[in-house]
Amino acid sequence: MTRVWKWNRPVTVREVLEDLQQERSIAYTTVMTVMDNLYQKGWVRREAEGRAYRYAAVSTRAAYAAALMNEAWQRSDNQAAALVAFFGMMSPEQRDALGDAMRVIQLPAEESREVPAPPEGAEGAEESEGAEEAAEAGEEQGSPEPAQDSGAPPAPGAAAELPESEGGAAEAGGGR
Repeated sequence: MTRVWKWNRPVTVREVLEDLQQERSIAYTTVMTVMDNLYQKGWVRREAEGRAYRYAAVSTRAAYAAALMNEAWQRSDNQAAALVAFFGMMSPEQRDALGDAMRVIQLPAEESREVPAPPEGAEGAEESEGAEEAAEAGEEQGSPEPAQDSGAPPAPGAAAELPESEGGAAEAGGGR
């Protein structure tokens, strides 16, 4: 998968083989079997090109890493403790990347529906209460306005683009 993600285009078994052979000796049939296994598992799609196939990644490396992290987190019997331990293992650079990611998923303040209430007894307090009741009624009727951000990450499958780092796209995780 690392080679497929690296090239970010459909690749043949021969291309992957030649690239791998720069590092070690490996058989064509081994690479072909691995690519077929990745196809069978749904990690890549393939299109016939003559007598060969071109393989392309189904998801990004970042999405793969996110799925792995989510799977591990979901299996924890104490998710809060797992997060604390995970954050404690992070390097300063990883914490910076986490901060960038959190800023990406939070709604800007002007999109928030939260309206601060005026102090008790202040002019317009009754109007504010009426506005809050109307907003609540709109929520019950499926108001099209954006929901207030709960601070929770987006639902699985929701796309969020992270800013690119100096080393390239903001991606995490290892390849296969």
